[in-house]
Amino acid sequence: MEFGSEALRRARGYEKEKAAEIPAGEKPDFHMTPPVGWINDPNGFSCYKGEYHLFYQYHPYSTHWGPMHWGHSKTKDFITWEQLPCALAPDEAYDGQGCFSGTALQDGDRHVLIYTSVLEKQDADGNKIVRQTQSVAVGDGVNYEKLPCNPVITADLLPEGSSRVDFRDPKLWKQGDRFYTAVGSLSVDGSGQIALFSADHVDNWRFEKILDRCQNRYGKMWECPDFFSLEGKQVLIVSPQFMRAEGLEFHNGNNVLYMIGDYDEEKLSFVRDQAFQVDYGLDFYAPETLETPDGRRIMVGWLQSWDNYLTPGNQKWSGMMTIPRELHIRDGRLLQLPVRELESYHGKSVKSRAVTVEGGSFVPGRDPLPAKKEPGVEIEGIRGRQFDMTVEVGAGDYERFEIDLAEGHGFRTAVYYEPAAGVLTFDRTYSGCEHDTLCTRSMYVRPQRGKIKLRIVMDRMTVEIFANDGEQAMTCLTYTDSRADKIRFACKGRAECDVEFFELIKRM
Repeated sequence: MEFGSEALRRARGYEKEKAAEIPAGEKPDFHMTPPVGWINDPNGFSCYKGEYHLFYQYHPYSTHWGPMHWGHSKTKDFITWEQLPCALAPDEAYDGQGCFSGTALQDGDRHVLIYTSVLEKQDADGNKIVRQTQSVAVGDGVNYEKLPCNPVITADLLPEGSSRVDFRDPKLWKQGDRFYTAVGSLSVDGSGQIALFSADHVDNWRFEKILDRCQNRYGKMWECPDFFSLEGKQVLIVSPQFMRAEGLEFHNGNNVLYMIGDYDEEKLSFVRDQAFQVDYGLDFYAPETLETPDGRRIMVGWLQSWDNYLTPGNQKWSGMMTIPRELHIRDGRLLQLPVRELESYHGKSVKSRAVTVEGGSFVPGRDPLPAKKEPGVEIEGIRGRQFDMTVEVGAGDYERFEIDLAEGHGFRTAVYYEPAAGVLTFDRTYSGCEHDTLCTRSMYVRPQRGKIKLRIVMDRMTVEIFANDGEQAMTCLTYTDSRADKIRFACKGRAECDVEFFELIKRM
């Protein structure tokens, strides 16, 4: 007998059938991708019975956002993912318009999921009413049953002046014998707040307090909160909507911020410092974290943008997750680097020391077109679209140091550093994009004794850059013709660099 509702069985059958139609080699090998259709926020990132599970917002029937399901994958090492059947479908009266984001944990033998259920209906006057509430499903790692008492948390529990509509994305954890969840909410002044609830059992919750407020300082609604301890401090991560740019620290639209502070577990009181950007790239949103059995805090995010849709029209899937990242704190800032498990996928290596780079740099708007510029420097054995490369650029007499990725056949994606301004820029203008979409993003990078260090992980169309051992991260997509696989180094002026390059090899 098949498990689940008709809607869930339909989704499971559809994803199984359509996944077989996606050509081999079209997807990245080292990032979690959907079997078919659209995905956005990671959900339920958790350890269950010795394996890591990752759910995600999922619309299997198109490559655009639609009624949200929960897709499901698992892994033993954060790099190779096994596809599991769709976990949740919008099939109940209280969640018929979507199973929105949430989190998960292991409780005994149970895998407990908590998510936002969305109901839309019309009142007697024909006006649309939207209600977001929190619901729970419990399962065995494959199949999940929604609790009959759902929804378990409604906006009626919120303090006066809180929105009954914008109330979503619960973060679940256990402290001693008690469950807690932090939920994004909207206050009467139109800005974000984080509501804290507690429970002895996951079917009976009470409101505790407003854990933190935006007060219109950092965007509006705070989506996808994550709240965890790390190396003696407490970290709150939120994904604000409708932010306005502030220099290079925050950009317009959807951002992801972290705030480091102190948390009194008895008083449930969080006091934080200022906010910083989690990732400075064009394609990063709504991350979630988990703690591994060996005590590491691991974060994964959605590797795509709400405002810059780049998915090629012939693809039958859209969206993916970042390579999971290990988090640490240094000098009051969050550090992030790819999980150490990625190193077990390192193949052929090339190490080049004191490479002199002179010429070949292209300055948009002033220099000749890319096809006519000087060729720059190629290093034997360093090319490809799946690699893990570290470049350390020494202090030198230069205006701009550039690395061209996915170069060839008239295409290139540039990563360049301008020391006078202390700014690193990603530029996909000439990557082959045919739409008038945002192509550049920049961030300040602090030189270390006159040097900068860039670790770049590329997986076909993904580029994840980690500056100065993880002080900053920048995540972007570049959908470029697969034949473009050269890597070139260029310089306006003269510089020396050390390069360590590893091919990434898929393990069968």
